[in-house]
Amino acid sequence: MNHDPRLLRQVEQHPFPLLFATISGAHLYGFPSPDSDFDLRGVHLLPLSEVVGIKTGPETVEKSGLHEGLEIDLVTHDARKFFGLLLKKNGYVLEQVLSPLVVHTTPEHAELKEMAKDCITRHHAHHYLGFVETQWRLFQKEDPPRVKPLLYVYRVLLTGIHLMRTGEVQAHLPTLNEEFKLPYIPDLVERKVNGKEKGCLDQADIGFHQREFERLRAELEQAYQASRLPEAPNGAAALHELLVRLRLGSNRTSSVGPS
Repeated sequence: MNHDPRLLRQVEQHPFPLLFATISGAHLYGFPSPDSDFDLRGVHLLPLSEVVGIKTGPETVEKSGLHEGLEIDLVTHDARKFFGLLLKKNGYVLEQVLSPLVVHTTPEHAELKEMAKDCITRHHAHHYLGFVETQWRLFQKEDPPRVKPLLYVYRVLLTGIHLMRTGEVQAHLPTLNEEFKLPYIPDLVERKVNGKEKGCLDQADIGFHQREFERLRAELEQAYQASRLPEAPNGAAALHELLVRLRLGSNRTSSVGPS
C-alpha cells in the first residue's frame, strides 16, 4: 500500500525493529478531515539484552508532533505488552493489528493477524460499551457540540455491534453503515471530511442523537447477550510461541521499511 513518504520515514527512524505499523484514528474510521493528524500504531521488538537484565527497554514508545509538515502521532508497544493486551478485552489493539492501512509489515505480522482473530471474545463488548460512554460524555461537554466526537460515538457503537454479531473487526464507519443504513451517517461523514476538525452541530440535533445513542447502546448490549463468540481467548499458546521465537531470533525483524 502506498503512503506518504513522511510516514515511512517515521517508521524507518524508529529506535527498535517493528513487526508492523498501521494507521488508526480518523483515517481508519473513514472520516479524516483535511487537517486530521496521522495516528501510527504498531509493535516493536526489544532486543533480548533489554528484556532479561535489570535495566529493561521501553515497553511503549511515543512520539508526536509536526514532522516535515505532517502532524503524526506514533505509539508502539513492545511485543510482550501488545500480546498481553490482545489476550484482554481490548478493542484498540485488535483494530490496530487488523487495520488494512498498513505502513510497514513483516511475515510475523501476518501470523499475528491470524492469532488476533483467535483472541476475539464476546466480552470485547465491554470495551466498546465503556469506550462509547467516554466518547458520549466528551460530546456532551462540548459547547458548541462538534461533529467529530459524535462520529466517534457512532463508529464505536457500530463496530461493537458488528463484532458481536459476526466476529469481524470492522472500524470503517462508511463500510459499517452499508449494513446499518443509518440515514444521517453520510451527512455527518461528509461534513467532517469536507470541513475541519472543529466543525459544529446545530443544537436542535442534540435530542435526536441522544435517542440514537441510547437505542444503539441498547442494541450493543443485546448483541453481547446473544453473541456466540467464545467466552475466553484461544490464542495464548500461539502468542507465547511467537514471542519466544521473536526474542531468540530478533534479527529476523531487524530491518524496517515500507510494506
